[in-house]
Amino acid sequence: MTSLAHLATAATTSETAATAATGVTAYAWLLVALPLLGAAVLLFGGRATDKWGPLFAVAMSWAAFVVGFVVWISMLGRPAGERNVHLHLFNWVPAGSFNLDAGMLVDQLSVTFVLLVTFVGSLIHVYSLGYMEHDPDKRRFFAYLNLFVAAMLLLVLADSYLLLYVGWEGVGLASYLLIGFWNHNPAYATAANKAFVVNRVGDFGLSVGIMIMFASFGTVTFAGVQQAAGHGASQGVLTAIGLMLLLGACGKSAQFPLQSWLGDAMAGPTPVSALIHAATMVTAGVYLVVRSSFIFNHAPNAQLVVAGVGAITLVFGAIVGCAKDDIKKALAASTMSQIGYMMLAAGLGPVGYAFAIFHLLTHGFFKAGMFLGAGSVMHGMNDQVDMRRFGGLSGAMKITWVTFGLGWLAILGVPPFSGFYSKDKIIEAAFIGDGWRPWVFGGAALVGAGITAFYMSRLFFMTFHGKKRWTDEVHPHESPLTMTVPMMVLAVGSGLLGLVLSIRGTFTSWLEPVVGAHETGKNPVLPVWLLMTLTLLLVAGGIALAWMRYWRDEVPLVQPAGSLVTRAARRDLYQDDVNEGVFMRPGVHLTRALVFADNRGVDGAVGGLAALVGGTSSRLRRLQNGFARSYALTMLAGVVVILGAMWVIQ
Repeated sequence: MTSLAHLATAATTSETAATAATGVTAYAWLLVALPLLGAAVLLFGGRATDKWGPLFAVAMSWAAFVVGFVVWISMLGRPAGERNVHLHLFNWVPAGSFNLDAGMLVDQLSVTFVLLVTFVGSLIHVYSLGYMEHDPDKRRFFAYLNLFVAAMLLLVLADSYLLLYVGWEGVGLASYLLIGFWNHNPAYATAANKAFVVNRVGDFGLSVGIMIMFASFGTVTFAGVQQAAGHGASQGVLTAIGLMLLLGACGKSAQFPLQSWLGDAMAGPTPVSALIHAATMVTAGVYLVVRSSFIFNHAPNAQLVVAGVGAITLVFGAIVGCAKDDIKKALAASTMSQIGYMMLAAGLGPVGYAFAIFHLLTHGFFKAGMFLGAGSVMHGMNDQVDMRRFGGLSGAMKITWVTFGLGWLAILGVPPFSGFYSKDKIIEAAFIGDGWRPWVFGGAALVGAGITAFYMSRLFFMTFHGKKRWTDEVHPHESPLTMTVPMMVLAVGSGLLGLVLSIRGTFTSWLEPVVGAHETGKNPVLPVWLLMTLTLLLVAGGIALAWMRYWRDEVPLVQPAGSLVTRAARRDLYQDDVNEGVFMRPGVHLTRALVFADNRGVDGAVGGLAALVGGTSSRLRRLQNGFARSYALTMLAGVVVILGAMWVIQ
């Protein structure tokens, strides 16, 4: 952990106008078009593409990476102030005085995501060739993977919130299709529906935020909103927009209180989990907040809420991760927690924006590597996911053990692995500020590091060390090269990426034109050396506790009852019960009350009136019987009634 003295509290977001795309950047549209073409060919080509379709999808994903890499190289050749490039695509929404063009914004932030999404996504495509080899619908699976990558690239390259929203919804659709890919299992189909519904809540917030922008500023482009936000926009409006954007981010990035879908999303094939958790989907919320830094910089209350949500989620996810025996669900909880770190950093403002993206980048490598490692373990263990049935796999699956181990060290923040350079910077930044904030946010980040060390060590030791606990019919074995090579590449990134990007502040300087220029400012409320020492002590304590309980001691095959906190963590701290009690049940009762009122009130009144008229008519019809004596009797009765009435009146 190096000093943050050169970093700042006050920063100004760059307002450098984008230059028109020329040369290589004029072909940036290929980034979205190539994987989209792959998805279209595989979906519309049908069974005719079964044999070569998956390879074609892999080729399209790598081709997008090559384009992104070339664009990045061309950007490096330009001065920092000229790397912000705009690519006009077509006239999209002509409506009277309002005119919105579809375009791409190719800058340091979007290119960072492009490289992450295409590189890690392409490795996951390669891994899927082995993992899904025997699945009869693998062509459709690869089509959805390509669609996912295309939607994510559109999201991060959009030059307006409206086009970003198109990619946002595309990612949601692709995740729904992939999570429910094995929808012949009702539980998996339910998990996909849950992810889809919870994400719609967040999407509603994002759409409202965009509508407020349009109503207030008359524009939804990043450049237009940035200009309006910096020149006299009402702080109330900016706060409202910021909170709505945060709601969208909470849904997509599984942040409190919209985190309940992430654990169940493990129903999808393991490469899907890696893609959602590492390079796409859950990172979209962090991207949205950092991309909208020009709004949050002028809306301190909304920014404070972002930091609060991040702090709550990082501790929430860490506690849940301590009690999970399903290897993929434990990793899902860790994603929730690590995204919480990123959201906390984004909520800290200019001092944290770059570190939020830095941790997102390193997390993309080590989390993808660990998810693919979990898939490799499942491959060798007959698709079992219960860690109480693992143990001692380090000898049978050496490549998986080593690659997973590097990811484990990285997420723990052990120097010199990648997480050390990104997560510890967030902890350090969280201790900067005045009043209660550094103690609350910094304390949460510090405690989260210790809990992370415990539950991730628990996962690692239960899986790869201790006594063998698998059954006789299981024969653990290493995965094929199509699966292990991507894991090896990601393991290298888990080990070295953080160190490479932190040398002389390379990555923070790279993002500076987008997220703001840092100036000399405040130091953390505690000395940097003390924070680093405390962090490492907590990490060491977490590892030691996990070692004693899950390596040295015997792990029971049957889950023990556990404490009250453990039982609560196993049920995700009752998040589903809260959602059911607060949102679902009242909604069900309200619906039933409305149905009752409709049936007995509206329909009852209308039906009753119709029955009254019908009954009266039926009775009157009986008087029309055609007999003269009946008519005479009726006339006599009428005369008697009239005379009786006159007598009463007189």
